[in-house]
Amino acid sequence: MRAYERFLNYVQYDTASDESSPTCPSTKKQLVLAEALAAEMKAMGIADARVDANGYVYGSIPANAKNRPSIGLIAHMDVVDCVPSAPVKPAIIEDYDGGAVRLAGGDVLDPAVFPAVAAAKGKRLIVTDGTTSLGADDKAGVAEIMTACEILLSRPELKHGRVCIGFTPDEEIGRGADRFDVAGFGASYAYTVDGGAVGGINYENFNAASGRVTVRGRSVHPGSAKNIMLNASLVAAEFIGLLPPAERPEHTEGYEGFFHLTGMRGEEEQASLDYIIRDHDRVRFEARKEQFQDVAAYLNGKYGAGTVEVEIKDSYYNMREMIEPRMEIVRRAEAAYRAVGVEPWSAPIRGGTDGARLTFMGLPTPNLATGGMNCHGRFECVAVEDMDAMTDVLVHLLTDEYHS
Repeated sequence: MRAYERFLNYVQYDTASDESSPTCPSTKKQLVLAEALAAEMKAMGIADARVDANGYVYGSIPANAKNRPSIGLIAHMDVVDCVPSAPVKPAIIEDYDGGAVRLAGGDVLDPAVFPAVAAAKGKRLIVTDGTTSLGADDKAGVAEIMTACEILLSRPELKHGRVCIGFTPDEEIGRGADRFDVAGFGASYAYTVDGGAVGGINYENFNAASGRVTVRGRSVHPGSAKNIMLNASLVAAEFIGLLPPAERPEHTEGYEGFFHLTGMRGEEEQASLDYIIRDHDRVRFEARKEQFQDVAAYLNGKYGAGTVEVEIKDSYYNMREMIEPRMEIVRRAEAAYRAVGVEPWSAPIRGGTDGARLTFMGLPTPNLATGGMNCHGRFECVAVEDMDAMTDVLVHLLTDEYHS
């Protein structure tokens, strides 16, 4: 079975995660796909395939050659809930001409707006009907891993070390690595398969923190408010204005960090702001957190102690500092790409992956592409041929004797 055929099956499972849920997985519907994947793995000969109590899927293929590393392949099962996630109605555009595509729901997938799509010219392009996400992030990765495993199991002449497989819940809400069993997984190193254009290898990501700002005001009847009222909402607005406007996501790219306001609530008596703070450079990251605190200190000096409180929590760190001593892991991926005729490239992730946290948990885990495009939206798509190419790349990672 080819990867895209599996993919078209997997996208029928609604696996949106839910940040407001305290459970793991955050939604029971993720368990439906988890159980289906474990059953499929067992059917193809992965005897130890299982779903643990937290909804993580694990399995392994025993080594059939000596002195080969144990390599892990990881993808996440959940999808975002910021756009409708079901029912997914995929369609395949045969021999895509590189132009604008009118989706079944009436919207237009236009390369002028989504330039990455133009690279799929001449390929078979899988799209949605424009009413839901497609789920290529990251069911394309799941399908490619499963298909690579099937190839290894069907061709015993291909020599490899132990292959460790992991499918995680709740990656889209930042919890995918929370309960990952690194010790039980048993890999020397791993790759998440959760990226974009074929050829991509990511081993740099943002250092990340969340920032919560709480402002306490003083409410009084506006008719007698002079020199008495302290409007918490206006102080919160002042906090926003004291951070550099050019250092927001919409004005940054590449290695440039930012402060991003993700939510705000306010009345006269109390207001709150939610931020995420990002930077690739660890020194600049720490400076950004200090700058955040400095704004609060300035406003407390202006309006009184305790007016503004700031809580900052680190989320994850740039895996580069942990991967650089192990660059042979990246070189192996580069060689696998070249083996299928694709020139590898690397770019910093302007976000994070499960791999970033797993790397700091002792499992070095750079990220590889899936071929998916326009993730987290109704214009998500992926090319059949790119999924085939990534399947071949994964098999080459595990054995340099493979030829499709």
